[in-house]
Parts: sequence; C-alpha cells; structure tokens
Amino acid sequence: MQINLSELIQSEGKVISIEANYEPDWYKTKIGTYKIIEKQPFQMKFTNLGQKKILLETKFDFTLQMRCDRCLEPVLQKIAVDVSQKLDMNKTEQQRIEALDEINFISGNHLDVEHFVYGEVLMNLPMKVLCSEDCKGICNQCGINLNHATCECDKTEYDPRMAKIRDIFQNL
Repeated sequence: MQINLSELIQSEGKVISIEANYEPDWYKTKIGTYKIIEKQPFQMKFTNLGQKKILLETKFDFTLQMRCDRCLEPVLQKIAVDVSQKLDMNKTEQQRIEALDEINFISGNHLDVEHFVYGEVLMNLPMKVLCSEDCKGICNQCGINLNHATCECDKTEYDPRMAKIRDIFQNL
C-alpha cells in the first residue's frame, strides 16, 4: 500500500489519519520466515509541521509464530510497535542515502506502508526467543527435547585444549 503525502505537504498544520494494513501473511528475514498469526488494521496519523516536515505517529501489534532458540518448539511472540517519527520531505532519495538516513520507505512523496512496517517490526524483534525462562533445550548429542524427557548421553564436557593429552591416554 502506497500513501500519497503530496496534499498533506502543501497544507501546514494539516492532520491526516489513515487506516492501513500489512498485507503479507508471512514475515521474512535473513534469519528465518515467520507466520503472522495475528495482525489488525492500524491507524497512521500524519501531521504537517511546516517546511515540508511531517510527524508520523502509529501503534500496531503483530503476533508471530517463531521457534524457541533452545528447544526449537513453536512459540507465539507478540511484537508491539509504537512509532513517533519526523520525516523530512525536503531531502531527495540520494541525499538520504548520503546522510545514512534509515528512512528508506519514502519515495518522492509516497510512503510504502509494507516497507515501513517491515522495518519497524524488524527493529522490535527479540534477540532471543524462549518458550519459557527455564527451557532446558535439546541434547547436543542425541537431539531429544530435554523439557519433555531425559537422555542417557554422556554429559561430560572436556576442555578442548587438552584434546592431545586425552588422545595419548586413550592410546595407552
């Protein structure tokens, strides 16, 4: 969805509210692809601050189905985004690139809602997803989920710096 901001830019002090949607049912990143379980239409409020500067305000929530980083079980992760951002419409795309401006969802006088939402959700993704704080993960030898069962694997961890000495003793 593209929002044309041309009319808003020309009227100082004007306020526009637009209901927007994020259309895709999947959220794809370089790390993985996540199913969007819940999303609601959200309001985007644009306020002309004068001198071709716009204040963008919006709030929205997503629920993504992700995997626990320890045991790989599916986890529903709620992502809450609250944005209040000033947009300088005086800059060209080239000026934004040179200034390392992260506003890459504006092209000319148009705002790309999907690109905007994608970036905001990406910024709010958790660093680590856990099914519970006390998740035991999976066994690194047999792969069993340690939250549901125990295994009989040897849990002894050896110092890798001592590998050569251990090899000598095993050969004797």
